[in-house]
Amino acid sequence: MKLLLASLLVLLPLTSHAEYLGNLSANEFDPNSIANPFGAGNPFSPNSVTNEFGLYGSPYSNQSAANPYATEAPRLYDQQGTYRGTLSTNPYDPDSVSNPYGRYGNPYSPDSPNNEFGAGNPYRSDSPTNPYGRGWRIEGR
Repeated sequence: MKLLLASLLVLLPLTSHAEYLGNLSANEFDPNSIANPFGAGNPFSPNSVTNEFGLYGSPYSNQSAANPYATEAPRLYDQQGTYRGTLSTNPYDPDSVSNPYGRYGNPYSPDSPNNEFGAGNPYRSDSPTNPYGRGWRIEGR
């Protein structure tokens, strides 16, 4: 029993938690939306994806949404916790919303925010393109 407890205590610090970066949303009034320049979209906030000098918004950071070569871009989750791809400008990443041939970037895929008749429908309450909705959760790695 003591061995099991000791092994759990050793492994506990190795687990990492994702950092909440705001919501991918077109709602300019929601403080959690990256479209709100006074909320999560503040270009001076160190953890904002809109801060071009920050970890998640720099064109040079491997964890940035703005780096077209990033391999550890922020992940997207809908309000139910379902994975929705990566918020990345990398057109070669299979999970990127910028990959026109991938599941999450193809404008004809029902899972893509680029599909105005699927997940990107501005009339859906959970859509990131709905100007009054909550959008999708953005988590850094």
